[in-house]
Amino acid sequence: MEAIVKKRIKQVIKGDQNAFGEIVEIYKNSVYQLCFRMLGNRHEAEDMAQEAFIRAFVNIHTFNQDLKFSTWLFRIATNLCIDRIRKKKPDYYLDAEVAGTEGLTMYSQIPDKTPLPENEVESLELHETIQKEILKLPEKYRSAIVLKYIEELSLNEISEILDLPLGTVKTRIHRGREALRQQLQYV
Repeated sequence: MEAIVKKRIKQVIKGDQNAFGEIVEIYKNSVYQLCFRMLGNRHEAEDMAQEAFIRAFVNIHTFNQDLKFSTWLFRIATNLCIDRIRKKKPDYYLDAEVAGTEGLTMYSQIPDKTPLPENEVESLELHETIQKEILKLPEKYRSAIVLKYIEELSLNEISEILDLPLGTVKTRIHRGREALRQQLQYV
């Protein structure tokens, strides 16, 4: 078989592209298997095998005909696979089936962004509890806390709205927070 391959290589060098097609037919399964064993992924193995044949075709004039063609071709394929492994980030095909399951794909492994119903209920209950406790605060602290944490206003804006000095606003927010913390400890 090596003699046939060397004859085809001479034809390719002379410009006969069809002769290279015969070489591909001879080695396509072996090159694919090599790539698949190195990469473990059918799609990537096909890509690398194809790239190996393209590189071999483009560089066929550099092939030393005293050596075996298969060794040269496998070296090209191996180097391409090694380069791919080095550059490769873990990639997952979302439509690939999850191992050990029947029909489940990676799509089913993507977490849903909507909160779980129990988390929503807990959050609503917490908001209600905090709101009830805010209503129990003295008015001077309540207004500062509501403007700061519910309305998310800056200290300067709160100072203007309440017509109080900035230092007084800071004090009321601090004392209101402390009072709220004390109230929430017993809830």
